[in-house]
Amino acid sequence: MIRKIYYLILLVSIMFTLTACGESVQKKIYGHLEETVALEKEFSEKQKELVDLEKKEQGIYEKIIDLSSDELDEIKALSKEANELIDQRIELIELENDSLQTAKEEFIKIHSLKDDLTDKALARSITQLYDKMIERYEAYDEIYKTYKESLDLEKQLYRMLVDEESTQEQLSKQIELLNEHYESIIKANKTFNKKTEEYNELKRRFYEDADLNVTYKDKN
Repeated sequence: MIRKIYYLILLVSIMFTLTACGESVQKKIYGHLEETVALEKEFSEKQKELVDLEKKEQGIYEKIIDLSSDELDEIKALSKEANELIDQRIELIELENDSLQTAKEEFIKIHSLKDDLTDKALARSITQLYDKMIERYEAYDEIYKTYKESLDLEKQLYRMLVDEESTQEQLSKQIELLNEHYESIIKANKTFNKKTEEYNELKRRFYEDADLNVTYKDKN
């Protein structure tokens, strides 16, 4: 059985109050960081849709492997359904990536602002935060690249399943290649999740060190 896992952790959503007066450098940075969170909302929504489509396709795949070669017409019909789901996933992964890239463009605006911080401790803090987020984006880039490759491999697999000339050895090699990609995605997901948690902690610490009166409230 092929099992696809694609769970990503989004930045912590918060409701907040900010009492600092004036447009300080800290406050400008704060604005960009929270706008980044808002822009990642669509990213989170696309993740959920992708997981739903993956589950549907997994169900179709399980039906196919339960069929015999004599039931080729049904295999073809199910493979067509699976390919339609893959096409939807291709569209969603592009939308998800676009959403995250938009958020990234907002986030990197703090790069020039961090040089304006006169407090050396705060400057170090925001540099650590910035570097951690860039590592997070790099982890996502790996997920995106490998996930797209896996979609191409899945399409190839369904073509092979309806091809009467395909051998069991060829199918086994294709499934093995797919599983390698799934393992790479899982590994990249873990890295992404870890970087997200570390980033959130660094952001919280920066807010505290910068004396920004921010009240966190998880939207759960």
